[in-house]
Amino acid sequence: MGSLFAELARQASANARREVETYVREIPELGSLDMNSRARDETLEYSVWFRRRTLELAPDNGMLTDADLGYIASMGEARAGAGMSLDSRQRVLRVHTQLMLREINEATEAQRGGDVDELMRIMSWFAPQGERGIGAYRQGFVTSMRRRLPYVEQVGLLARSLLTEDAMAAELALLTGLELAGHYEVTVIRVPDCPVGDRDLESAVETLVKTHRVPVTWCAERGGRGGELIALIPGDGGGGQAPPPAPADPVPTPGSAGVGGAAAGVAATGSAAPGAGASGPAVDGLLRDFVQGLGRFCAVGSAGAPRGELAGALDRARRISRAAPLRRTSARLRAHTLADVFVELTVADLPFVDDWLRAVARRLEPGPDLLLTLDAYYRHDMNRGATADALNVHPRTLDYRLRRVRELTDIDPGSTRGVRILSSAVNRSLSGAWR
Repeated sequence: MGSLFAELARQASANARREVETYVREIPELGSLDMNSRARDETLEYSVWFRRRTLELAPDNGMLTDADLGYIASMGEARAGAGMSLDSRQRVLRVHTQLMLREINEATEAQRGGDVDELMRIMSWFAPQGERGIGAYRQGFVTSMRRRLPYVEQVGLLARSLLTEDAMAAELALLTGLELAGHYEVTVIRVPDCPVGDRDLESAVETLVKTHRVPVTWCAERGGRGGELIALIPGDGGGGQAPPPAPADPVPTPGSAGVGGAAAGVAATGSAAPGAGASGPAVDGLLRDFVQGLGRFCAVGSAGAPRGELAGALDRARRISRAAPLRRTSARLRAHTLADVFVELTVADLPFVDDWLRAVARRLEPGPDLLLTLDAYYRHDMNRGATADALNVHPRTLDYRLRRVRELTDIDPGSTRGVRILSSAVNRSLSGAWR
């Protein structure tokens, strides 16, 4: 054994104690080692063992055996069994690796003019065998989690790790049996007032996960009964769909009505302009299954991105869901995209414009049901027959309501100006933004 290895052997016990002390000091979940002598002794024993095993194998570039990897995996399993979080587990692995490299550097400095070949040998051993050891530790951790955590919680951890762009997503995908996609549609279902209890909600989420086999997590609202269901639905990354062809029967459409008209037109057809993103059958199917038993109001936003950029997609989907109108879950509910509410998103950041639209909406309060009438009118491309059918009223009743809108606001709902102003005012009002 050369001088570098001899120095590392001499310091093995002291370095192992320093590692345990660092865990106690820097990782809150391991602070209990100071009070649990048995757990501390086991951790110290493992730290000493790993250092001595390194010095046995590194000089001749020997590989960790199956028994070695089994012991390492058992430590990961024990940590998970004790309730250690994934974040703390990552910190443990990072601290361990940093300290091992620091110890090699300290031993090298203590042996001034030492053999460079020894340093190269231990570093050449450390990288591949360290990776194998970390893999075994993670596998043991995951094995314990599979036994300890309900499947829905495992899937929730996967969803959150993808949304925070955490490298642990690959392990969690193996844990849950879900294949990672290269691109996802992040869908946020906003439920301001969840009508079911926690157990019913958990059951609904569990059914959703098992039916659709996609990462899903429920985020409860602080201090309230509402929350958000966030689902990551694999997509093709195509960037949306082309606009639909013009209808066979010429009817007034919002397509030429400026930005407000574009928003209303997309809301009516369910398609988005190229690059704006669009919800597909997978999103619609998941949405339908989740809201079926809620019976209240929801708003849905969806935004796509490649894996690794999902934090930004979540922020966009969440903002879209908050700008989208709340609709009864018993109605035909669908996910909104940026193209549907880009006007409302812009208005929300301009208080003086938002206040003006709010004043317009207030003029419609005398009714009857003028906001809901305009909402249906724009969602059905201003087609009188389709709108009247959706509202379950006679077309003449619809005409009366539209005349009433003109009287109260001095704005023609079917004009370019009307589409641009009234569609935005309706969406802002129905989104709950002014409550």
